[in-house]
Amino acid sequence: MYSLIKPWRWLLISKDMMVNEGIRAREVRLIDQNGEQLGIKTKQEALEIASRVNQDLVMVAPNAKPPVCRIMDYGKFRFEQQKKEKEARKNQKIISLKEVRLSPTIDQHDFDTKLRNARKFLEKGDKVKASIRFKGRAITHKEIGQRVLDRFSEACADVGSIEAAPKMDGRSMFLVLAPKNEK
Repeated sequence: MYSLIKPWRWLLISKDMMVNEGIRAREVRLIDQNGEQLGIKTKQEALEIASRVNQDLVMVAPNAKPPVCRIMDYGKFRFEQQKKEKEARKNQKIISLKEVRLSPTIDQHDFDTKLRNARKFLEKGDKVKASIRFKGRAITHKEIGQRVLDRFSEACADVGSIEAAPKMDGRSMFLVLAPKNEK
C-alpha cells in the first residue's frame, strides 16, 4: 500500500539513515509520531502504519535488538538537521594563518612595514607566522635571525602572544604569534 502512495520517495531520501523500504530488519520496535511505543512489529506492519498517517518509517537505533524505528516526516527532520548544522557553522570562528617573511639583514623601514601588516592580521583575529629564510652562507649566523624574530615578537607583544617559539626548519626559522583574547 505504501509504495502506491509515494513510489518515488525512496529516491529522494539521503543514504545516512535507513528509511522506509531501505530498512532490512524483519522486526522492529516501533515508536509513533507522538513518541509512544507501539511495541514490536514486523517491517511490513510498521510500513503500513506509517503510510496510514502519511509519514516515513525511520530507523533511529539500528544496533538495538530489535532495531528501533520511528514514524516521522523524514524530509522535515532532515531540513531541521541541516538548519542546525548551518547555524553551528555560522557561529564558529575560522582562524587562518597569515605569513610574514623577513630576512636576517632586514632594514628598519621594511621591518616596520612587515610589523604593521602582522599587527593588522593579529587585530583581525588571525594567527601570524613570521619566517626568516636564510640564503647562502647566512645560515652560519642563525643568531642574527633569532634576534630579528625576538625583536618582531616584542613589537607585537601588546596584540599577540607567542604560540610557537622560534625554531629552525631546514633553511628557515619561524615563530607563530596568536592574537590575544580580549574578554
